[in-house]
Amino acid sequence: MGKEGEEEIKSLEDRGEVITSFRELSGKWHWVVYIIGISASLFHIWVNTVGVMPGIYRNAVHLGFIMTLAFLFYPAFKKKPQRGFTFDIFLALLACMVAIYILLFEEELHLERGSVPIVRDYIFAAIALIVLLIGTHRASGWIIPSLSMFFLVYALFLGKYIPGVFHHRGISLGRLLYRMYLTDEGIFGVVCTVSSTYVYLFILFGAFLLKSGAGDFIIKLAHSLTGRRVAGPAKIAVISSGFMGSVSGSAVANTVATGSFTIPMMKRMGYRPSFAAGVEAAASTGGQLMPPVMGAGAFIMSQWTGISYLHIIAVSAIPAVMYFLSVGFFVHIRALKRGIKPSSEEDIPKIKEVLKRGAVFLVPVILLVVLLIRGFTPTYAVCVAILAIVVVSWLRKETRMGVKDILDALYIGAKNSVSTAAILICAGIVIGIVGITGVGVTFSGVVIDLSGGHLFWAIILVCLASLILGMGLPVTASYIFLAVLAAPALKDLGISLLAAHMIIFWYSQDANVTPPVCLAAYSAAGIAGSKPMETGFAAWRLAKGLYIIPLLFAYTPLLFEGPVYEVILTAISSTLGLFAFTVTTEGYMLRELHFWERGLIGLSTLGLLWPNMTYRILGFLILGSIYFAQKWAARRQTVNSN
Repeated sequence: MGKEGEEEIKSLEDRGEVITSFRELSGKWHWVVYIIGISASLFHIWVNTVGVMPGIYRNAVHLGFIMTLAFLFYPAFKKKPQRGFTFDIFLALLACMVAIYILLFEEELHLERGSVPIVRDYIFAAIALIVLLIGTHRASGWIIPSLSMFFLVYALFLGKYIPGVFHHRGISLGRLLYRMYLTDEGIFGVVCTVSSTYVYLFILFGAFLLKSGAGDFIIKLAHSLTGRRVAGPAKIAVISSGFMGSVSGSAVANTVATGSFTIPMMKRMGYRPSFAAGVEAAASTGGQLMPPVMGAGAFIMSQWTGISYLHIIAVSAIPAVMYFLSVGFFVHIRALKRGIKPSSEEDIPKIKEVLKRGAVFLVPVILLVVLLIRGFTPTYAVCVAILAIVVVSWLRKETRMGVKDILDALYIGAKNSVSTAAILICAGIVIGIVGITGVGVTFSGVVIDLSGGHLFWAIILVCLASLILGMGLPVTASYIFLAVLAAPALKDLGISLLAAHMIIFWYSQDANVTPPVCLAAYSAAGIAGSKPMETGFAAWRLAKGLYIIPLLFAYTPLLFEGPVYEVILTAISSTLGLFAFTVTTEGYMLRELHFWERGLIGLSTLGLLWPNMTYRILGFLILGSIYFAQKWAARRQTVNSN
């Protein structure tokens, strides 16, 4: 993709799931930030491969780089980005100082002073929290810093004035500052570790792939595979978004990257602008459910649950494919309904030519998966895969990455990491206070009480909570909050730890496609020229698999929590159930459905999704009978017309 790929990446308004203002630097400051970004990426590669450094030191340097870049990239005044730049430099220096302080004095505190803080420790702890809150506000908006401040106030004194189960007697300011900054329980805790290892490196991996030209290959491959079929342009969006999202890890970035090609094509083929944009948003959201990357959430899930990352991505493959099929069903039925024809032959690239030019880009992804299967750590595997991208790019002259391209990819990876990393580090405040105050256990008890001890209603409550959180939080933050507060409740109601976290992980994705705040849909609307809210509802309708499939995690062995034959039967039956749901919703199969046909197929939907073999067989017979009856009637009509 070369320069085109660079422009594509630079055009993304998304910086890790959040849309904010961005300061474009020039002259010497551009080069200063460019060098800082490259240094950040090189540090993360070094410390996650051959470098040896205590975790809290690595996380402190990670915070220093991220906050420095946050203040230089994201201005305080959105309408006048250059205003206040001198103060931002001062804040960036403070960010460096709080990181260096840990490197210089953390060992002294715990080994020489017996973990007894002095005034200087408290001062730097307070500066670190202030810098983190301001930097996160710059990079991701006000919601996450506001929630973090609320939890800080709750821990200090607000809990004293809250009656009932959430009453808390409070902790001292000194203890709070110590736990938040000078231990691995606060901002340098588990989530910061995930950010400084897996998340940063996989974002960097995506930057290298796009810079090398893999983005063009993915889109052309999807076009060559689906262009000749009904709803071809829309299916291109579904397939390319799945491939692209599986390595980019961001729904909004995915929407902008692939939607600039697929949305205009869908409009030309006869789809309404809002539907075309909705298809792209729904498909791009699925990118975060598709292995091998799955956004930041999968890494956090692995770290918290102790379940290997390889196991998580392995069990996620079938549900992710089912989700993309559910979106594909909608676009296929809508194309039949509107009589939309496939792409013209001359517009479809030849698959042999596409593979000849771009198959080498599959090598790094395959290598990544193979290394994970062989038992290598995700950080080591992704670093080797990044090196493989550079190597395979040299197999063709037009994709060859030179020194400048490599440095650009290192810089782009750092830039694209800032917002997500800031969110994760700041979320450490909330997670730390949940642990200190025990509010997580309390919240889980409330969920169980409200659900009456019934798993189904508890899942519905989690879904509603994710919807509310998604109005103000990006996907990763929404998952973190719900995982801390609600996962224990789901586990106490009898499902596995993996199923509980997967349900929350899937429902946290609805922030991208559910009105009134749905960033992926709004980004697609901008490309399509459609009304944002109309596009949001179109995407929400297309992404119904996002709400149905997690229920299967709780009531079926879909996550390989049972015999393999049961997993296969569940996957087949449930996929047919998603198809039946689409037909019922659209009121169309091979022709318009009669009222009674629609009702019967609605019943077949329930039967196919129900975890009971008898109901599944009945659902299959109903759906099959109506399908073959329509097919026979259509064939008979064709014979009679001839």
